[in-house]
Amino acid sequence: MAADLVLTNAVVYTLDNARPWASSLAVSGGKVVDDVAGPDTEVLDLGGEFVMPGLVDVHNHHAMAGRAELFELTFGADAGIEDILAAVRARAASLGPDEWLTGGAWASTLVAELSVPAARRALDEAAGGRPVSLSDDSRHNRWVSSRALELAGITAATPDPPGGVVVRDGGEPSGLLLEAAGVLVERVIAGLTPEQHRRASRRAIEVLHGFGVTAFQDAGVSTDILGALRSLDLAGELDAWAVSSLLVNDPIFGFDPIGAPLLELAGEYRTEHHRPDFVKIFLDGVPPTRTAAFLEPYLPDDTHGSCFHGATTMPPAELTGWLLTAAAAGFSAKVHCTGDASVRQFLDAVEEVRAAGYADTRFQVAHGQFVHPDDLPRFAALGVAADISPFLWVPGVIPEAIAEVLPAARASRMQPNRTLLDTGALVAGGSDWPVSESPNAWEGIAGLVTRADPHGRRPGALWPEQAITLAEAIEVFTLGGARACGLGDVTGALTPGRSADFVVLDRNPFRTAEVAETKVVETWFAGRRVFRR
Repeated sequence: MAADLVLTNAVVYTLDNARPWASSLAVSGGKVVDDVAGPDTEVLDLGGEFVMPGLVDVHNHHAMAGRAELFELTFGADAGIEDILAAVRARAASLGPDEWLTGGAWASTLVAELSVPAARRALDEAAGGRPVSLSDDSRHNRWVSSRALELAGITAATPDPPGGVVVRDGGEPSGLLLEAAGVLVERVIAGLTPEQHRRASRRAIEVLHGFGVTAFQDAGVSTDILGALRSLDLAGELDAWAVSSLLVNDPIFGFDPIGAPLLELAGEYRTEHHRPDFVKIFLDGVPPTRTAAFLEPYLPDDTHGSCFHGATTMPPAELTGWLLTAAAAGFSAKVHCTGDASVRQFLDAVEEVRAAGYADTRFQVAHGQFVHPDDLPRFAALGVAADISPFLWVPGVIPEAIAEVLPAARASRMQPNRTLLDTGALVAGGSDWPVSESPNAWEGIAGLVTRADPHGRRPGALWPEQAITLAEAIEVFTLGGARACGLGDVTGALTPGRSADFVVLDRNPFRTAEVAETKVVETWFAGRRVFRR
């Protein structure tokens, strides 16, 4: 049977160990095939261009990114307070007198400056008294205005919610809300309409296509996001494989429902290209605000003293119980762990689940920035994938913020990617976009190879001994990601039977010194061109 489409005169990197290189690619019925051209076959001569599988982003928040671009104020993580206030002032001028202004993302290094009421009052002035909620670069923390505090009912008498902190100055809320405290504000912000949710998801996927991404896992969804993906797919408009992670706990988003009621609804949203197959558990927070859980203490400060380790969001028995419940219902699990204590607790829980007979359930450590050396071999032994995200393996704002709260020797030993691969772990690449400013995997791939800022904005390298090869880095963002999120049978490599998801690049990444500058010329999903530069 003749193919529908044949690409010829190409350099095809297949990610197939048995046949890693080819000069042509045949497609039939949206899948890669061995068939040859016939009289009705479309033949494209690529003139020697480089072709490889579509990229897989195993950790992003696509709908949040789409919403930010379409409906929110955005500014870069390098913005200082005066830059942020200027942006707020300009945006507020176009809003109604009590209309919400939301957006982000301010740098984690600004925590101390935003912890005083004077900063909140400056935000009030810039916003003209409007309610404002601005997220930080981790999306775990918020800086809010006085009107936002008022609408959320947060006063000097408001207790800190479980898992959150209302930062105070002399007893007065400063306007900085850490972790679950931000949910108090999220719950009173006006939500999007179903059509706006569809637009946010559609726009995000368009952006992903521009960077060559044809499959992604959203790391924490609401029923609104699930509904948007289902609606898009039923309309024939979901041109990507989408895997959704259903929240068991929710310290930062303010979604409802979560936990068991959400898991019971998952089947209603499953479609051909959308798989709500994972649960998501936040087991700790983030290091810059000392909400990550570590085996050894943070640097001492006035609030926590010299013996503060942070804490996990749930005790070991509760975590194991949730993983067993999820596995019994057919769900895999992505668990957010940024400190080495949370990683260990999760690995201990997985060991119990495996012992209970759940051999095929997929597990992912999300982020895994810090892992105790004793725990590194356990990833492979227990079949736990390392979801390494965002692009924290090079010098940058978030590593700088971490270096302010951890001893230098520990802060510099982040993302042990080389060791994970050497010990046999499945490593999968994620952007955590919009925590990362873009989902450009080529910046992440370049950083994995050099451990240096791919654009030279910051000097030095972050633990360069943990660098990996270019071939390994490409697999991390293709077949590794596909396998980690349960799509290994349908995408991630260009082999017969898999979906014809591929990209045409402007260069051969194996023959350039500027890997980070790689651009996607075309993106194809299921044999259809979905992006052309």
